[in-house]
Amino acid sequence: MQVLQSVLRHAGDLGEALPRWLDMKPDVLLAFGSVSWLRQLEAALHNRLPDTHRLGCTSAGEISSQGVSDDTCVVTALRLDAAQVQAASTGLADMADSMAAGQRLAQQLHAPGLRLVWVFGQGVNINGSAMIAGMSQVLGSEVLITGGLAGDAAAFLETFVLDDTGVHPDRVACVGFYGDSLQVTHGSFGGWEPFGPARRVTRCHANVLFEVDGESALNVYKRYLGDHAKDLPASGLLFPLAMLGRDHAELGLIRTILAVDEEQGSLILAGEIDPEGYLRLMHASTDALVRGAQTAAQSACPALQPAGPGLALLVSCVGRKLVMGGRVEEEVEAVADVLRQQVVLAGFYSYGEISPFTGELACKLHNQTMTITYLSEAAASS
Repeated sequence: MQVLQSVLRHAGDLGEALPRWLDMKPDVLLAFGSVSWLRQLEAALHNRLPDTHRLGCTSAGEISSQGVSDDTCVVTALRLDAAQVQAASTGLADMADSMAAGQRLAQQLHAPGLRLVWVFGQGVNINGSAMIAGMSQVLGSEVLITGGLAGDAAAFLETFVLDDTGVHPDRVACVGFYGDSLQVTHGSFGGWEPFGPARRVTRCHANVLFEVDGESALNVYKRYLGDHAKDLPASGLLFPLAMLGRDHAELGLIRTILAVDEEQGSLILAGEIDPEGYLRLMHASTDALVRGAQTAAQSACPALQPAGPGLALLVSCVGRKLVMGGRVEEEVEAVADVLRQQVVLAGFYSYGEISPFTGELACKLHNQTMTITYLSEAAASS
């Protein structure tokens, strides 16, 4: 497996990187950055590299082996030795189409030998957990699905996805990896701490929360936020909601607020919630989030083969970036310290992270989590 990464910061960087990609002829070009950068990339690749699949999305910050950057485009070229890849994408009509969109994607990829799917969706008008459920219905529980939902620098206005046909505001796209040569591990962890009482969900529909404890969910949430409430929905990234089971047990899932509806007094969350479950507010410190990223990396570490290159896809939540501020580099440095040499880091800060829990294969939509997927190929036997 060959991995070549370019961090595009200035207009001339794209021209310098293009000849290297043309020479490499990668199977996949993975790109994260602003919509302007993605469109420049697409224009530069037009009618070139016809056999290379393009996949990526806009972000709320880019992650590379150089660290965390903003207003850049991180492009990672991947060429496989023995494994095969297949791309798929589909339009997303509206939020209610999320599950069907996931099914359409999975049907395009469903074939013997499928080991891993990387999927990226637009981030502001999607029910991420419904999309994952649709994919899992078709692919079953033995295929690892990871990825994330696009960002737009925490503006929550419009996000874009890159696929083989261009850059789109209303699509979900993925690449499937096939073959026995693939070595794949994953890890995910948060680092957030709950506070305040558990609140019972008394009215919701899919990912829209109307009431907790019989009271307007928005009113309750604003009361907890105090002065931060005037900055909603962006300030909601600092105070996500932990999902609790019907017995108040921790589920390990966190939900971020994507939007608020003042007229209905509701919160629109990034994924579905249990209509008979409980929710609890959360907050975090930088040190706790860095430790969480380190734990995720340790979970993804066992399959590392020091003799060959590897690629680690890092998808972390924009809420973590906002909490850590100027110390955001520390969580990526913690991951790099665990994964060590010959592993290229590529990823972005997202509006939703897609990954199973550590040690499991059943995929979930996470918020406020660092998720890591490690990919390499086994060395050919002599």
